[in-house]
Amino acid sequence: MAARAQRVYALDSVVPLREAPQDSLRYFQSLTDVKLRSLKEPEWGIYIAESSKVIRRALATGHVPDSFIMSEKWADDLSDILRAYPEVPAYVGSEEELEQITGFHLHRGALAAMRRPEPAPLAKLLEGAQRIAILEDIVDHTNVGAIFRSAAALDVDVVLVTPRCADPLYRRSIRVSMGTVFQVPWARLETWPDALATIRELGFVTAAMALEEDSLSLTELAQRNDEKLAIVLGTEGHGLSRKTLENCDYTVMIPMSHGVDSLNVAAASAVTFWETRPKK
Repeated sequence: MAARAQRVYALDSVVPLREAPQDSLRYFQSLTDVKLRSLKEPEWGIYIAESSKVIRRALATGHVPDSFIMSEKWADDLSDILRAYPEVPAYVGSEEELEQITGFHLHRGALAAMRRPEPAPLAKLLEGAQRIAILEDIVDHTNVGAIFRSAAALDVDVVLVTPRCADPLYRRSIRVSMGTVFQVPWARLETWPDALATIRELGFVTAAMALEEDSLSLTELAQRNDEKLAIVLGTEGHGLSRKTLENCDYTVMIPMSHGVDSLNVAAASAVTFWETRPKK
């Protein structure tokens, strides 16, 4: 460990955590306060990437780091990254020091404050897209992350989130998605459900996942094989709003057995994305 520490601290960008200016650590403080972080991170224009794998995925997709904080062990593992970004400060300390700042034990030992990418205009984002998912007011970060992972794996081109939806770049969402939130283009809609009109004007058939008397079955929707399809997913408790349902082309249900009325929204998204993937 001593040899590792010597190699790491030889880099000009590395600062011992105990010597770091207090303001330089503000992005990493109180990471367990979900409400605070959900408000402050977008305001600061940053998000937190946790673990070597997630940090590397973020950098590979062109995201820009603002600063790093990590244990000596993980600084050694990430020394190639630290050398590649010599202008980005890296605060390195013991696991105990990291826990005092962040508020929890870092099993993965490394964090990066990354700058949030500038949002793309909706029309530009949807150019060439065949399958998109829209998440209405899904506030559970775990579900959001799981949906992004399914979207990346099952040929969904773009994910759109409504104004009240949880942040896809919140630490838990990123972790659950295994970093796939960096692979799938996404944007937060400014108005909802008014944005449905624009999405339909861009040529998308809109399908709301909901248990309605006149709902198509998922199989019936898949058989249509629409060239451009937008799948709208809502919260588990209340489902999609009535106004959203009224403004979609179809409502769609996944047939259930054994008295089960619905699936968790993340599971339902995976089933739906697979069944409606474009047929060549």
